[in-house]
Amino acid sequence: MPYRRTDKVEARLASDRERILGTARQLVAEGGFRKAQIAAVAAMAEVGVGTIYRHFPSKADLFAEVVSAVSRREVGIVDRIAESGGPATPRLADALRTFATRALRSGRLANALIAEPAEPAVDEARLRYRRDLGRSIAGILDYGIQAGEFPRQDVDASAACVVGALLEGLVGPLAPSGQIGRDGPRLVDAIVAFCLRAVSGSPA
Repeated sequence: MPYRRTDKVEARLASDRERILGTARQLVAEGGFRKAQIAAVAAMAEVGVGTIYRHFPSKADLFAEVVSAVSRREVGIVDRIAESGGPATPRLADALRTFATRALRSGRLANALIAEPAEPAVDEARLRYRRDLGRSIAGILDYGIQAGEFPRQDVDASAACVVGALLEGLVGPLAPSGQIGRDGPRLVDAIVAFCLRAVSGSPA
């Protein structure tokens, strides 16, 4: 008769997995992917290295899941703003400002999720992150076009450009220095204004 895990065992395994994932996310937030070595994650999560590999076949798989988990949370916040109703322009501004402000507050975590060199599995998770964010932005743009707030345009292309401007302006290699602290709000204002001008063809 094949072995079947009991509910207690399943609950323990799920708890271990969440603790490992949460610990890895904390270490990435503190020092990027370089600091979140498997041995460090195991020690902080109080599990064996073998337990980590039981849940995540490789370090890259663990990091990819960190990216996916955080991106689901951040895109979910943007989705709620996108679906809140009302004119498209303030909705777009609110979505961009909220995302940008949260990214600057998280600092190193945002850099790891968006720009830090990593394995292909992590890059695939990042691409899904960008696509999901673009889908949410595209929804606002489409509404704005139908309502006459924005001129006719290729919605998917415009959304991709907005996501690119948002991420590169915040933490990409071209991002301005001094973006954290007192310069953060000014950078957020500049990114939001640029994106609104880009999709509307009018001064922000």
